[in-house]
Amino acid sequence: MTDPRLTRRDMLASALGAGAFFLLPEVARAQKAAAQDAAGFGPAEPFSFDQLRDVARSLANESYVPMQVADGDILEKIDYDRHNQISFRKERALWNQSGTSPVQFFFPGKYFPEPVHIYTVENGMAREVPFSTDYFDIPDNNPARALTRTEGFAGFRVQDQPGGDDWMAFLGASYWRTAGYSGQFGLSVRGLALDTAIPEGPEEFPRFTRFWLEQAGGGDLTAYALLESPRATGAYKIASTRGDEGVAQDVEAQIFLRGDVERLGIAPLTSMYWFGKPDAHVAPDWRPEVHDSDGLEIHTASGERIWRPLNNPPRTMANSFYTPGVKGFGLMQRERSFDEYQDDGVFYEKRASAWIQPKGDWGDGSVTLVELSTDDEIHDNIVAMWTPTGPAGKGREYNVGYRLTWFEDNPVPPNAARFLATRIGAGGIPGQPRPEGVVKIVCDFENHGFEELTRDPGIRPVVTASRGTVSGFAAYPVVDEDYWRAIFDLDFSSIPEDDDTPIDLRMFVEVDGESRTETWLMQIFPSQMRTLLASRP
Repeated sequence: MTDPRLTRRDMLASALGAGAFFLLPEVARAQKAAAQDAAGFGPAEPFSFDQLRDVARSLANESYVPMQVADGDILEKIDYDRHNQISFRKERALWNQSGTSPVQFFFPGKYFPEPVHIYTVENGMAREVPFSTDYFDIPDNNPARALTRTEGFAGFRVQDQPGGDDWMAFLGASYWRTAGYSGQFGLSVRGLALDTAIPEGPEEFPRFTRFWLEQAGGGDLTAYALLESPRATGAYKIASTRGDEGVAQDVEAQIFLRGDVERLGIAPLTSMYWFGKPDAHVAPDWRPEVHDSDGLEIHTASGERIWRPLNNPPRTMANSFYTPGVKGFGLMQRERSFDEYQDDGVFYEKRASAWIQPKGDWGDGSVTLVELSTDDEIHDNIVAMWTPTGPAGKGREYNVGYRLTWFEDNPVPPNAARFLATRIGAGGIPGQPRPEGVVKIVCDFENHGFEELTRDPGIRPVVTASRGTVSGFAAYPVVDEDYWRAIFDLDFSSIPEDDDTPIDLRMFVEVDGESRTETWLMQIFPSQMRTLLASRP
């Protein structure tokens, strides 16, 4: 039988030459161990992004060989509490001097057992930083002290100065996060998503197995990464810059499929939405709102701007918004008032919005939003990603570039009034008997383009619903405030109680027949609306 590790080694050796030894399997690396220098780093070898791309392409033609998890029985004992007992020795950080972004490493454990190899890059030459327990302070009774064969870290984090605050971290699968504009970590991004929330399942989580880190001027940092999974490989370049607005990242990704994928997710964003203004009744919590993001924003090639408030649905939902030549999309946090969260521990009002702005034309495809039901804030239950049209079959290649910003708001100026809040309550007219099976939907929006306008019959919401009946339309400026409000009633009383097919709503506010707002989209469930109405006296 042919050994797949040997095939993989030979493929890479022929494609890259002897200088690419640091990409070879562990057995080949071990042959070079003696060449490590006095600092404990591996020998210098040529490195470039083009070279990494060639490696990813070659691996896609080989059978998947997962990283070997050595000392697995020991890592299993390093649970959450024992992992928290381990601390990185600050003096061992890479580039541990003023004017740079020092890098510290994450220790492997029960929840992150797969090894991640890390290299430094300087002047086109790469050297591996071999795993060693000497980088960490480990209590005497911690099982981590027994590690003898583990060859990789769990990931890394980047600090703003020696011993300072973290501003970026890569840990687990292809996930990474930044501290955004406020120093507050929130949502995450991924390199690639494979078959997220498809009925046949399960989802596949590609991993960044190797990183090459390169310092740039002013503390900026570029991370090159190799992505591997049973059905995909990829070469990534993530150039990160910190500025007054937050963290901006220019991402270049070359993706190669080694197997068929039903739902391919490019530039996926992952966040948490438990409850907010439209659905506070779903959670027995004392806080008014709990979420890292409160809506999906999409900019289409035609110039239309879409705002879709997030849901905590009764079951897993996947919705696709067809947007060929998409100009941008992101999971945004628009509610910025502390009073709306009342959480002085995690400060949800400070969570960054993540915006994806494609470089070039991404072609035909959709922005896909996946929402999972959750009963707590500890679960990331929201995914937004770009899904190309057409089969994502074995042998396909995707070359994409995009700018990812972790700012307080969208870096692209608005071209219409934006929606700020969505509330849902009992329908009908106050002071009169409330009709059964009717909810009132209230949407506040900015006065952008409405500054000089007053209440007028020519200003009205235009609403369509996939089910039920809408009525009672009105749009007007809120007294003594600098924003407007659009309201309407939705009657879903004719829908049988055993039918929980969602109701899709679409709205914009027009002035004399011309749209002046974003397009607001909402998906609500009859079962949740009945629960909401039953909770009101």
